[in-house]
Amino acid sequence: MKKQNLGWIGTGVMGRWMCRHLLDAGHQMFVYSRTRDKASDLIEHGAVWCESARQTAERSDIIFSIVGFPQDVEAVILGEHGALAGTRKNNIIVDMTTSSPDLAQKIAEAAGIKGVGALDAPVSGGDVGAREATLAIMVGGDSGIYDRVLPLFEIMGKNIALMGPAGMGQHTKMANQISIASGMIGVVEALLYAHKAGLDLNHVIDVIGKGAAGSWSLNNLGRRIANKNFDPGFFIKHFVKDMGVALDEAHRMKIALPGLSLANQFYIAAMAQGFENLGTHGLYLVIQKINEK
Repeated sequence: MKKQNLGWIGTGVMGRWMCRHLLDAGHQMFVYSRTRDKASDLIEHGAVWCESARQTAERSDIIFSIVGFPQDVEAVILGEHGALAGTRKNNIIVDMTTSSPDLAQKIAEAAGIKGVGALDAPVSGGDVGAREATLAIMVGGDSGIYDRVLPLFEIMGKNIALMGPAGMGQHTKMANQISIASGMIGVVEALLYAHKAGLDLNHVIDVIGKGAAGSWSLNNLGRRIANKNFDPGFFIKHFVKDMGVALDEAHRMKIALPGLSLANQFYIAAMAQGFENLGTHGLYLVIQKINEK
């Protein structure tokens, strides 16, 4: 595979691992993050620090971003010092943040005016998937642009699919988050029940995780709950953002999603209790607290 000059914007819990895989594959990485310290490991391994998203794009052929919120996406891509301002014709911008489908379409339209390709490519798999390069990557955009980026996606993930035109990657990620939201309630309630019954949680997961109740959340995040480790693979505050996007889209489509609405209320409660920087499995602490009253 031809080595390329690649830009990377956002070196948080997941982004730093994803960037590192591309760096280890021999690509020259130009990185930007709001906090330089978060990119220090990448810089030590040969990545080049840039002072803005625009500067990152000026030095790269394909630019990836994975940041926190839609407003962050808009700033680092469409802002005055954003990536699009630094691109040249035939460059590609790939936003891997979970964001809104409408913003993905807006980016694609703005990029198209400059002759720049754009993909929305949100991911699923959390910090484990990012670290082990096993992410699911759901992509929206032009098939020709997708084919150019696919070899790079394959360095970061295992389950990669083009879902349709711009915005469809984000719609697919919303479906993913809706499923996880309701499923997480089942995971934490099952483990709280098992704990109260006097069972060993790891043993319970060993058994039910291989049956009909098995899920990624149970088999991975359930282990963290069992070990009282609520460090983030994916922040509660970002999950609340995702559920908000999904509920807005559902409202626009005129469909009711009562399971998602209930999960969102529980996660809002988690935020109110100061758990916004815990992992999504921190919902266990909320349900536990409810039952202690």
